[in-house]
Amino acid sequence: MPKKYDTPLLNELEKGPWPSFVTEIKKAAAWNKMAADELGQLEKSYRTRLVYWKHGGIVGVRGYGGGIIGRYSELPDEFPEVAHFHTVRINQPTGWFYSTDALRMTCDIWDKYGSGLTNMHGSTGDMVLLGTRTESLEPIFAEFSSRGWDLGGSGSAMRTPSACIGQARCEWANIDSLDICNEMTQEFQDEMHRPAFPYKFKIKVSGCACDCVAAIARADCSIIGTWKGDIKIDQDAVKWYAKNGTDIQNWIVDMCPTKCMSYDGKELKIDNKNCNRCMHCISKMTKALKAGDEKGATICIGSKAPIVVGSLLSWVIVPFIKVEPPYDNLRALIRKMIEWWDEYAKPRERIGELIESKGMRSFLEYIGVPPVPQQIKEPRKDPFWFFHGDDIENIKKLEAEEKKTGKYKF
Repeated sequence: MPKKYDTPLLNELEKGPWPSFVTEIKKAAAWNKMAADELGQLEKSYRTRLVYWKHGGIVGVRGYGGGIIGRYSELPDEFPEVAHFHTVRINQPTGWFYSTDALRMTCDIWDKYGSGLTNMHGSTGDMVLLGTRTESLEPIFAEFSSRGWDLGGSGSAMRTPSACIGQARCEWANIDSLDICNEMTQEFQDEMHRPAFPYKFKIKVSGCACDCVAAIARADCSIIGTWKGDIKIDQDAVKWYAKNGTDIQNWIVDMCPTKCMSYDGKELKIDNKNCNRCMHCISKMTKALKAGDEKGATICIGSKAPIVVGSLLSWVIVPFIKVEPPYDNLRALIRKMIEWWDEYAKPRERIGELIESKGMRSFLEYIGVPPVPQQIKEPRKDPFWFFHGDDIENIKKLEAEEKKTGKYKF
């Protein structure tokens, strides 16, 4: 039988209005010895304000360098069932579509070999199975792989690509985020399972700028669905929204980040040249406003959470790119980005940090993307001007001509 622990401090976490992870651990601890000892060690951590987990040692399965996160307790004598408490990452189905049979199968395997505790899902996107012993890793992998599942990414590798639900269920999606994510997952299988990078690299795909997978804040490479051309307006539907209580001026027009909209109480107008396609107006007035017909993606680079340096949000690198099967242009662009980063990065340096230290010019020249205004992150900062060869002399000649004629070219 599992050992029972008094948990007065953890009990406090169950008293709030929201579901508590402590309650879920207790459910597993009632029958699983690993979950019970995990609960006991966690209570001790709250009491002493110390962490007793060691993240050390390399563990895995044959042929795979990623997918398993090694974790050990510093108190194996006191909590023997969590002396080993490794995490197993399973590559999730694109868009997180599960059948009930698949979920039951997963839980049955984990109840058999692990703690019964899961995380649905990790920040990368994987299904995360929390807590098992080293000797159980090969049997776990054998059972999952025999049913068509694979491990996710971990360590200094390509992390498991993830995507929003996209065109499967969302009318805002401008691109097939599910197909793109699946293709990128298949493309980078070696890079996921055999870590060879300076550090982690994440790809996330959002069907539109609403960015339901938070790609722009969490992915080294963000693929965000967008469009070219004007937003399509149904003025009758605009009137319907106004009649049914939508405050178009305050909720839509005044909230536009580029102030490109106007409303006179009868007609909504958009200065599309100044629209940055943020999706706010479309998401609030879906019946009245729709994206243009020419769909594609914006490619952003460099976001991360704070580890070596502070957190970073992505830069726009390619304002618009067609993303259609077989996605050869997208594959080639991502591989060029990774090549540059892999060549110059220090250990544990993300691509966004390398761009900050080495410069955007070096990055753009290597991947073959010209500098454009959309890449400028802040006003009057990092304009990425490229000067080569005789550029300075040509500028001097231009300035002399402008001074002589009084006419300016720019």
